Amino acid sequence: MASLKDIKLKIVGIKKTEQITKAMNMVAAAKLRGAQQRMEDFRPYAEKFSSVMGELAGAGINPKDFPLMAARPVKRIMLILVTSDRGLCGAFNANLIKAAGKFLDSQKEKGHEACLSCIGRKGNVFFKKSPFEVVQSTVGIMGNIQMFNARQVGQNAINLFLEEKVDEVHVLYGRFINVVVQRPTLNRILPISTEGLGGAEAKEPKGAKATYIYEPKPEEILNQLMPMFVNVEIMHAMLETGASEQAARMTAMDNATRACKDMIADLTQAFNKARQSAITAELMDIVGGAEALK
Repeated sequence: MASLKDIKLKIVGIKKTEQITKAMNMVAAAKLRGAQQRMEDFRPYAEKFSSVMGELAGAGINPKDFPLMAARPVKRIMLILVTSDRGLCGAFNANLIKAAGKFLDSQKEKGHEACLSCIGRKGNVFFKKSPFEVVQSTVGIMGNIQMFNARQVGQNAINLFLEEKVDEVHVLYGRFINVVVQRPTLNRILPISTEGLGGAEAKEPKGAKATYIYEPKPEEILNQLMPMFVNVEIMHAMLETGASEQAARMTAMDNATRACKDMIADLTQAFNKARQSAITAELMDIVGGAEALK
C-alpha cells in the first residue's frame, strides 16, 4: 500500500488538474456561444445562396457552358479537410481524420489519385506524414475564422480544377448537430452539380412557384456567383467545424473534471484506510509495550 504522503501528493495533483479542466470547460462554453451564433447566422445565408443558384441553374442553362460545372472523367481528386488548430477536444479531430483516411483509401481503390488541402493544424500534422500529397496548408485561422481565409482556399481549389490538375473537389468537416453530437460530413463542391443546389427550400412541397426575370442573363449571373458559391461552402464548413470544436472541448473537459472527482474520491478512501491502518498499528505497539512493562 502506498504511503500517506504519496497518496496526499496524488490528491493535491489531481485537484490542481481538476481546477484546470474546470476552467477550460468554462472557457470552451463561453467560446461556444459565440461560435454557435456565427454558425447559426451563416446557415440561412448558405442555404439561400444555394437556393438562388438552384433557381438560376434551372433557368434552361447548359452545364457544359460553365467550366465550374463541367464534369469530366475522374483521375485525381482533392479533399479539403477542415480540422481544429488545437487539441483537448476528445475524439473530434480523430474522427475527422479517420473519415478522411477512409474516403482517400476508397478513392485509391477506385484507381484515382488523391491530394489534400488541410485547414487546421491537426489535420495538417497528421497527413504531412501520410503518402497523400498536401497541396495547401492553412493553419492558425480556426480561432478567428474570416471570409478571406475561405476565399484563399476556394480560389486555390478553383485554379487547380480549371487547370485540370484535379477533377473533383470535396470538403470534409465536422457538422454541428448539438453540444454532444458533431458529425463528420462530406460534400462535393466541384464540379458544381445542379442536383446539389437548392438548399432547404428544395425540400418544400411542390406548388405555385414564382417566375423570375433575370437582369443580366442567368448565364452572366452564374459566372459571377459560382466562385462565390465555392467560397461560401468552405466558409460554412469552417464555421461548422469551429462550433463543433468548442462543443467537443467543453464535453471533453466536463468528462475530465468528473473523472478527477472520481479519482479524488477513490484516493481519499485509500488515504483514510491507510491512516486507519497506521493508527491501528500504533495502538497495537502501545498496547504491546504496556503489556511488556507488566
